[in-house]
Amino acid sequence: MSLSRRELFRVGAAGSAAVLAGTAAASSARFPAPRRLGDPFALGVASGDPAPDGVVLWTRLAPDPLAPDGLGGMAVDPVTVDYEVAHDEQFRRVVARGSAVATRALGHSVHPEVHGLAPDRWYFYRFRVGSAVSPVGRTRTAPAPGQALARLRFAFASCQSWSSGYYTAYEHLSREDLDLVVHLGDYIYERAWVRGRAGVAMGPNFRDEAVDLPGYRLRYALYKSEQPLRAAHAAFPWLVTMDDHEVDNNWAAGAPGIGLDIWRVPALFRRRRAAAFQAMYEHQPLRLAQLPSVAGIRLHRRFRFGDLAEITMLDTRQYRTPQACGGAVVGGCTDRFSPGRTILGAQQRDWLIDGLTYSPARWQVLGNQVGMSQNDSDPGPQVSVSTDAWDGYVADRNAVLDAAATRGAANLVVITGDRHENQAADLRRDYADAESPVVAAEFTGTSITSNGDGTDLSDKGRRLLAANPDIKFFNAQRGYVRVELDHKIWRNDFRVVPYVRHPGAPIHTRAGYVVQDGIPGVVEAWSPGRPPAPSPAPDAAGQAGADRGHR
Repeated sequence: MSLSRRELFRVGAAGSAAVLAGTAAASSARFPAPRRLGDPFALGVASGDPAPDGVVLWTRLAPDPLAPDGLGGMAVDPVTVDYEVAHDEQFRRVVARGSAVATRALGHSVHPEVHGLAPDRWYFYRFRVGSAVSPVGRTRTAPAPGQALARLRFAFASCQSWSSGYYTAYEHLSREDLDLVVHLGDYIYERAWVRGRAGVAMGPNFRDEAVDLPGYRLRYALYKSEQPLRAAHAAFPWLVTMDDHEVDNNWAAGAPGIGLDIWRVPALFRRRRAAAFQAMYEHQPLRLAQLPSVAGIRLHRRFRFGDLAEITMLDTRQYRTPQACGGAVVGGCTDRFSPGRTILGAQQRDWLIDGLTYSPARWQVLGNQVGMSQNDSDPGPQVSVSTDAWDGYVADRNAVLDAAATRGAANLVVITGDRHENQAADLRRDYADAESPVVAAEFTGTSITSNGDGTDLSDKGRRLLAANPDIKFFNAQRGYVRVELDHKIWRNDFRVVPYVRHPGAPIHTRAGYVVQDGIPGVVEAWSPGRPPAPSPAPDAAGQAGADRGHR
């Protein structure tokens, strides 16, 4: 993040990192809005990272979100943004007011952190700039530590390539009865591999791959211009992390991903990665603790919900060693067993294991990006797996799952994105030992749009079910996962839409699975059986699998 001399002069006297990051106001100084601002809230509002006493709120001033320079139509000057939090949607009972400063240094985004709220209750919030008032958002604080909590409901989603289809799933998600949403990565894609929206062409500013700050800002602006996504953000607080496409396909720590271009030069990739991290911060409800620095962006963090659940958000990109054997689906890759290979990094792995050991919560939930369960794609004797997933980092997987078994981690459930598929799977302590016990469960959620319309059971799904007895369910349609848990049971519903190439798709629950308190592993609760192939949406032929190879 670089600050101009003018910005430093304007806010420096009263400024701090919090002011410049858009989390606090610059003392009593106020910076007026431009006279001709238009609608500065075109990208909507959001909240996230709930605590018992408050949340972080977010908006970005962008009257022209798709302006080619990535500045959203804003001038250079800072602008004071006011916010209100109330018990009611009409704001008759306001409980908190404040201001934050939106600066060009962070794309005129603000991230005010609201404190002093009551635990475990709904609030409404809005922003004001000059005479412009934002849409109203709704958020919820976390229960107090140790509070007896009867139930928690949330949904998790991932992989929402804009060019691959419409965000119909978010229309349905925003109407669910939830306490929060967890996003597991690939919120944006750095480029468009397919054209999956019937009748819609990509604009000229989106034909090339995003590699710098204006490019990444434009991707977020394009995605957030979608009303269904804005509605889902406004309806619930979100927990977010990232996977690879927020930066580059299959990147790993300081190493770029797939492709041969100038951005493979280490210094240039570090610059590209820093731009991607900044753009992510500018467009997500993240706290000041997540403000990127030279060292990176801290995305692994914990959230406790009374005595019922603890959600641990992981980061499987910034600290990993580069993928073994090229990062593809390969057989016979012995390097993936190397004890020196890590997907978490030693510090994050130890932090995770300590948390599993000492948490008093009934359910331990890992917000995870890439698949943890073994996904052998060869039904024969050879094991063929993706080395970009935990299958390529066996030592770390064994360390985490062994800790869950030996340290008494209660009811470990891993929620995962990336694969563009729904899966319900048992997690074994050591996949090299056929008699190894099941110690946890993994639910993999499909994509919102990536890979296009999809299908119920693909050829890949048949191979996976044949080769992996621990995978109990597979589906390759689009959608999200809805979760409800209490002290006795975890209920998991795979919510799917039949197509995304056209808007207006209905949604239904394809199957339901549960995990019982004290019994690791997944159990089918409900399924209608294998449905007939749905009638495709118009022009959908050939769309399925169009994104193959671009996770």
